[in-house]
Amino acid sequence: MKLATLKSTNRDGALIVVSRDLSRAVSAASIAPTLQAALDEWPKTAPRLQALSDALKRGDCKDAFVLDSGTLAAPLPRAYQWLDGSAYLSHVERARKARGAEMPSEFRSDPLMYQGCSAPFLGPRDPIVLTDESWGLDFEAEVAVITDDVPTGTKARAARNHIKLILLVNDVSLRNLIPAELAKSFGFVQSKPPTAATPVAVTPDELADAWDGAKVHLPLYSHLNGNRFGAPEAGADMNFDFATLIEHAAKSRPLYAGTIIGSGTVSNYDAGRGFSCIVEKRLCEIIETGTPATPFLHLGDRICMEMIDRAGVSVFGAIDQIVQAG
Repeated sequence: MKLATLKSTNRDGALIVVSRDLSRAVSAASIAPTLQAALDEWPKTAPRLQALSDALKRGDCKDAFVLDSGTLAAPLPRAYQWLDGSAYLSHVERARKARGAEMPSEFRSDPLMYQGCSAPFLGPRDPIVLTDESWGLDFEAEVAVITDDVPTGTKARAARNHIKLILLVNDVSLRNLIPAELAKSFGFVQSKPPTAATPVAVTPDELADAWDGAKVHLPLYSHLNGNRFGAPEAGADMNFDFATLIEHAAKSRPLYAGTIIGSGTVSNYDAGRGFSCIVEKRLCEIIETGTPATPFLHLGDRICMEMIDRAGVSVFGAIDQIVQAG
């Protein structure tokens, strides 16, 4: 099933169930007022939401309405935790190679992860607000999962069972603010503004055989100002799958239902598939010519990202954002 959140006066929005083709929806208020409320009682709410989804598919919902993605918030407009990994080592290796550094051996066995801005999450059509172009605005196309309650110390094999929903995110970065923050050895704050999410989050069965229990095996398309920027395969070269990322995040803390875990920028060793962020293209340009040529985002730029299944259906809908002045 596919779940979404309508914008409302309540900042957590209103939960709706969406048709597979993303054309129609129906309120789920009789089951749970919000997606967070549904996740809190997932064993009880999931079967009822699935029944509503099946009724929508059959055309049995008299209250169904035409869906406008512009009315949608992020599936979780404010999440209890947003933990973003760096699961694609091709991205990490290029970053270090561009500055002449070797990748530490422990990076191959121990995932990188940071805790980002979990509130607000931007809706799929919300603008990216930029105060200063000199900050180096970049997009990052990623896959993410939403968990139920994950106990402290959960291992990867058990972690698979805690993945309840999947979505895409645009993990916005301010590249020119990152070096000064990292130099303090205390993580990101100012360089990581709000992240955006796709119109819907989906249960794993919606991906059929493109979901192997811990990875999505489909290309992730990014278009900048209408031109394809990249379509790397999300399942290829993912060195740490979502089960491993969940194990890493839960090593010393529980993860409450509604925790969002990101993959990090989807990246392939085959640069011919393009890129999921501007900085990685710039890194390749530095490696090849010594100088980056591709600029970061400017005011008025438009970034879109989407994943299409093997039947030609948009799985999550599209993130479609324009950069606006703050």
